[in-house]
Amino acid sequence: MTQEKTVHLKNQFNDEFSQVFELCQFVFSQSASLSESKPSLLISTLQTLEKFLVWIPLGYIFETELIETLTSYLSVAALRNPSLKCLVEIGSLAVGGLYDNRFSTLYMLFISQLSNIVPVTTDIASAYEEADDDTQAFVMDLALFFSGFFKGHLQILESGDADHIAGMKTGMEYMLKISTVNDVEVFKACVEWWHNFSNDLYYSTRVVQPGLQLVAALRSPGTSRKDSFAPICSDLRRVMISRMAKPEEVLIVEDENGEIVRETSKDTDTIALYRTMKEILVYLTHLDSEDTDRIMLKKLASQMDRTEWSWHNLNTLCWAVGSISGAMTEAQEKKFLVIVIKELLQLCEIVKGKDNKAVVASNIMYVVGQYPRFLRAHWKFLKTVVNKQFEFMLETHPGVQDMACDTFMKIAQKCRKKFVAMQQGENKPFIDEIILGLPGIIEKLEPHQIHSFYESCGCILAEPTNWDNCSQQVLKLFKLPNETWQDIIYKASVGPEVFQDREVRKKLVNILKTNTRVAKSLGVPYYVQLKWMFPEMLNVYVTFSKALSEMVKTMGPVMTRSADARSMRAVKKEVLRLLEAFYAHDDGSNKEVTMQTLIEPMTEPILGDYYNSVPETRDAEVLSLFAQAIKFSKGLPVGAIRLIFKSLFACTLEMIKANFEDFPEARLNFFKLLRAINQYNFNEFFNLDDNPAAAEAEFKLIINAIVWAFKHTERNVAETGLMLLIELLENVDKSAFVTYFYTICFRLVLNDILSVLTDTLHRPGFKYQAQVLMHLLSVVAAGRVTEPMWNPDNPEEVANSGNPPNNRQFVVYHMETLLTTAFPNLTRTQVQAVVRNMFESLGNTKIFKGHLRDFLIQTKEFGSGDNSDLFDEERKAELERKQREEQERLKSTPGLVAPLANDENMAES
Repeated sequence: MTQEKTVHLKNQFNDEFSQVFELCQFVFSQSASLSESKPSLLISTLQTLEKFLVWIPLGYIFETELIETLTSYLSVAALRNPSLKCLVEIGSLAVGGLYDNRFSTLYMLFISQLSNIVPVTTDIASAYEEADDDTQAFVMDLALFFSGFFKGHLQILESGDADHIAGMKTGMEYMLKISTVNDVEVFKACVEWWHNFSNDLYYSTRVVQPGLQLVAALRSPGTSRKDSFAPICSDLRRVMISRMAKPEEVLIVEDENGEIVRETSKDTDTIALYRTMKEILVYLTHLDSEDTDRIMLKKLASQMDRTEWSWHNLNTLCWAVGSISGAMTEAQEKKFLVIVIKELLQLCEIVKGKDNKAVVASNIMYVVGQYPRFLRAHWKFLKTVVNKQFEFMLETHPGVQDMACDTFMKIAQKCRKKFVAMQQGENKPFIDEIILGLPGIIEKLEPHQIHSFYESCGCILAEPTNWDNCSQQVLKLFKLPNETWQDIIYKASVGPEVFQDREVRKKLVNILKTNTRVAKSLGVPYYVQLKWMFPEMLNVYVTFSKALSEMVKTMGPVMTRSADARSMRAVKKEVLRLLEAFYAHDDGSNKEVTMQTLIEPMTEPILGDYYNSVPETRDAEVLSLFAQAIKFSKGLPVGAIRLIFKSLFACTLEMIKANFEDFPEARLNFFKLLRAINQYNFNEFFNLDDNPAAAEAEFKLIINAIVWAFKHTERNVAETGLMLLIELLENVDKSAFVTYFYTICFRLVLNDILSVLTDTLHRPGFKYQAQVLMHLLSVVAAGRVTEPMWNPDNPEEVANSGNPPNNRQFVVYHMETLLTTAFPNLTRTQVQAVVRNMFESLGNTKIFKGHLRDFLIQTKEFGSGDNSDLFDEERKAELERKQREEQERLKSTPGLVAPLANDENMAES
């Protein structure tokens, strides 16, 4: 059913609802007898009413006795749940101030009835554990009622008399008790309200705005809204701290058997809950940081004296401590954290058992990782904490080493200047100590953890103030892997069969991966290490290339799937990834040296290997490597581009043109390479051969390849092809090739763009398709091309083109004929209007796309089904706007932005 029809039926039903409401009222009037004889009729009536409450005329709700009737049913056990569901809907209505007095009546009647049913002193959490399903559903609906009512109508209660304010606080006490119920969904309903409450209370203390809920008359002189809610806030802090959700960074969890294990997958619901609870605690800390400090330290003391010791209690406390980073003043934070970190370190020493130590260790790592500001300001603590991470790296309990490596990475990113500077009382920078002790630190780490550790060290060495000393430090950092590398290379020089050992190939892969991670984090200073490795690394690449070729030659392409072939290709791929990583993170300050020592020597062997290999052993990374080399160099010499084109283009196109599925990585990287050439070596597209005829043939192949790209149904490939075409058209318009290009390519591109534009399988590409079409038509409308786009010497073509006087008329006639033939359900007149509207709206992108959408909806293909992709651009723009607003909101309050996500925290004092 369409939205328009739904609205029409609702409006029609509104007009007829009086009869339904009279029937409901009649049933309710007989409730005294029906509750005994036929309660099911009353229940069904309430359930029916619930469905209509959100959209029926408000008079039926607020200008009748319905509210009084529904609240009275709360005392009847059989009617309690269905009547509460109705009250949830009414309490959540947003209707302006017209019915404030009725909302007030509703709440006071409700709280009066509830106090009789469930006294406010009841331990709701304990009762919930023993309750039946109906009672548990009632508790859930209670949470929804209070949450919905408070969000929309708290001001009514705050501005009321003393009874209303007392009733409001009683409701919040109920919400606090419900918030302790051990049910995630119930808790989420409560958290939603507490987030709204804490946010509103915090901002009301910062700026007093018109209409803000401040009720001075009912409070003692000098009592602020903040003070009035202080007891509620204090209890809420305790609830949030005791129930804090697990942050994403924590990798160690308790499984269903009560054992401490490494987390295997991310729980997105828990992460979302943590973020909401973090905001609540940040707001509450801003409102009264001393109370937050007091509660947390008291709970920590209960862990230290073991009176409340448990994994759960320690976890939630430490997760809460980590969540409020930045919410206290720096002086407060220092005093607070000195106690927290000291006691956690002490606790790690005194607890017995591997599981207990693992839990404490994970919490230490989480907390210290959230407070880079504190660590930067306190060198001794920083060094102690980092050395503790190194101890944890030797601990083989599942998850501990991963968390230690992750925490070291965070600290390295935020405190790197402290590692490279000479600190008071030290005889060398801390990074030099780390490099010196590196063998002992990483001896028990897994390969992926070693890669992370080296990346962290690279991040530290990348500190700009350290670049004068960096070269020697980099070589010292790589002493261990370089020794292993040299040993393998030496053994291979004596006997090449060493490369046949899979363990040797695995070592090579890990050494190359370590180098790649450092190349990314270190950037330019990594050159000294790459220069040292490069000659032998290239020899290794060539050696494995020859071995693979020989394997295929003797045993056929099927051997490319063997374990030996895969491990050899793994080495080759890592060589390519390492080179690409360096070019991507080198700022080009030594471009000429890099060109001479790295790019030029690698070109022929890598391109030759790709060209001569069978398709199954060609590495897609070669395509992305040369795309990155072109970007790094801002354009390669014409000879290099020709060599790249002849070595990569035809053979790759042959691999991918058979269908849309085979070689997916090569397919995407192929078009990324063409984009790089278009961006930095555009003129070479027209100069790929000294022979003009051959050069033109090559160029037409490129255009056909681009067309092939945007015909893909795989979104990444299609969008890459469309963006490449748009960039190509923009370059053509700025070049001397305008007439040449549009004369030979215009019709081909236009026909294929219209083909994908009107194909429902290509809906997601609408934004770029429309952009291409608009560009093509704009070129024609502006008269940029003076040569005929048709062959005036061919009478048949002239006749089929409508004997046009100019290119615009030719294109208009061509599009009309093409679209009329493709969509027989549209008349020629309709199509003419479509084409005319396109040309008339070329100056306005929004209107042009609107005409295109209207045309597509008129066609049978788009007449049904989901056309939301046609509005994808607008949807993304709206999403980006909301994300910007959300970022601004978070940045406006210290502590809401995670310390590692806040760029300002990168600036070290």
